[in-house]
Amino acid sequence: MTMELLKTIKRLQQVLSRDRNSGLTIGFVPTMGALHQGHLSLVERAGQENDRTVVSIFVNPNQFNDPNDLKNYPRTLEADLKLLSTLPCDYVFSPDADEIYPYPDTRKFDFGSLETVMEGHFRPGHFNGVAQVVSRLFEIVGPDKAYFGLKDFQQYAIIRKMVAMLRLPIAVFGCDTVREADGLAMSSRNALLSKDHRAVAPQIYCILQEAQKEARIFSPEEVKRHVTEKINSIGLLRVEYFEIADELTLKSVNSWEEKGTKVGCIAVFAGSVRLIDNIVFDK
Repeated sequence: MTMELLKTIKRLQQVLSRDRNSGLTIGFVPTMGALHQGHLSLVERAGQENDRTVVSIFVNPNQFNDPNDLKNYPRTLEADLKLLSTLPCDYVFSPDADEIYPYPDTRKFDFGSLETVMEGHFRPGHFNGVAQVVSRLFEIVGPDKAYFGLKDFQQYAIIRKMVAMLRLPIAVFGCDTVREADGLAMSSRNALLSKDHRAVAPQIYCILQEAQKEARIFSPEEVKRHVTEKINSIGLLRVEYFEIADELTLKSVNSWEEKGTKVGCIAVFAGSVRLIDNIVFDK
């Protein structure tokens, strides 16, 4: 079938109701547009695992605590549609803000410590905005399965928690981070990097890989200090935080002997552009 662009909830729900009545399964990939290969890999997986795939493109104002960040976020709908037309994408839902929020969304979610560390600490209110829009989109689309990139690891943890809290019948899948050839995690924000900052940004992942090896020798606290010092020494990069946390609770890890998988999550400023990444530790 030919990909269809939909602007209203009414029209989207009409076509999805028809599909469900035909016994078809619905996969969903929520995005804020400015699509790159990372997003496209999610769409490809959704297309493989479902009969119909919906991609939303909506820059959610509720999850930006910095008005300039919202203003500068890239919007490239025409290019996004061209990319999606080559993939197993059946419906693109690209609503206006008034369509998603016909009245102010005043809901407050309590995710406990999941939302107070790392991104939540430096971007207060961010994850409440994420939960508002994703729960709203889940309500509108009603997918069987939804797909998120693991580059935003804390966001993925928050969404899994939200689905459990609201008891939504939706299977949530985390998909591996897609990287440029030089290792930089793909991000819509990469397009905002200057030439000089783009040249050094891949060092973030290189240093995270070095940290995996250091974990065999040094404590989590020492590894955190080494990563921060190495990145800051580059000059054009500045670490906002680097945390080694339990993948389920996101609580800081003090010893490699603690049970559970450990994830190193980082946020780095390259000039005014904020980049995030993470890496899993084997120990």
